Amino acid sequence: MQLAKRLNGVSEYFFAKKLMEIDEMNKHGIPVLNLGIGSPDLPPHPDVINTLAVEAAKPNVHGYQSYKGLLSMRTAFAYWYKLIYHVDINPATEILPLIGSKEGILHISMTFLNKGDKVLLPNPGYPTYQAATKLAEAECVFYNLDENNNWEPDFAALENTDLTSVKLMWINYPHMPTGALPSTALFKKFVDFAKKYHILLCHDNPYSLILNPVPMSIFHIEGAKDNAIELNSLSKSHNMAGWRIGALFGKQEFVNAVMRFRSNMDSGSFQPMQAATVTALGLDSEWYASNNKVYSARRTHAAKILELLKCRFSESQAGLFLWAKIPDDQMSGFTYSDTILEKCRVFITPGGIFGPAGDRYIRISLCSPAEKLAEAYKRIQESL
Repeated sequence: MQLAKRLNGVSEYFFAKKLMEIDEMNKHGIPVLNLGIGSPDLPPHPDVINTLAVEAAKPNVHGYQSYKGLLSMRTAFAYWYKLIYHVDINPATEILPLIGSKEGILHISMTFLNKGDKVLLPNPGYPTYQAATKLAEAECVFYNLDENNNWEPDFAALENTDLTSVKLMWINYPHMPTGALPSTALFKKFVDFAKKYHILLCHDNPYSLILNPVPMSIFHIEGAKDNAIELNSLSKSHNMAGWRIGALFGKQEFVNAVMRFRSNMDSGSFQPMQAATVTALGLDSEWYASNNKVYSARRTHAAKILELLKCRFSESQAGLFLWAKIPDDQMSGFTYSDTILEKCRVFITPGGIFGPAGDRYIRISLCSPAEKLAEAYKRIQESL
């Protein structure tokens, strides 16, 4: 059976393939220490788990749910946005719950893009933006981010790009994979640029509460709702990655448009999970502080590993990773990562999977206990 042409150029996700390779290595010798994937290993708050258990025991909560989710959950998301980001969101019209924000990336692409439309994508950037664009049969147009410009785009170069047929632009700050933080001035540049060229600006915002003292939303910028959508998620901020809880935020016109597509693909989340989400979104600042205390200690260990590997990195990064430039005598992040894996049985993500601009970088995840990071340091020290 011949595959659909829309799968041309869309390969299996890098980590899916790499995990199979690591599994094979684990069967033959010392288990590999995986410092690659950003899947939080900490549990959700006990109150969140308790809410799920209590609600799931009820007999009348197991049917199909509303495509827009419980109003109580959307109200909780609006409360959370006001508390964390100081932004007003209408829970009745401006929120669409999602099964994780990754789902939203594809839904936005399928809702707004036609074959031949163009999409501006960051390089380096989250690979799913490219995959979703190709699945929608649109054309990827990459804009480069550079360390010397704090991983911000060169707007003058963007202005000189052929923007004909560009319909969407993906941005992501705190940036993944580099951890670069946004500023109000940067967000305003994005909003102004998108308005000038009639582009739908899509901000993916899952990392803003991890090791970041000033969380920001694109909606801080006056008038941003006119042409911007924001995605957010509880995967990182609340240690609920496997729960698949996220949401799309934007004006009613955009929410309703995505809803038309999504309602044909899925139903609402399990009702007890929605109730647990309400609990999660109501947690106080102590919850985020306790998470960040753990990640801060882990980052200290990760930094020591990168220093041992003679890599250079910024101390101002936010998010669940440390992004670092490899030594000049190394060929690429891919080869350096493979060397570390083969000689030390430690997996560190090569930056090139996020685009050519990341080729001379590697990335360590903070989603491993300090003891595991210390063991990785020891293996590298003894083997290289």
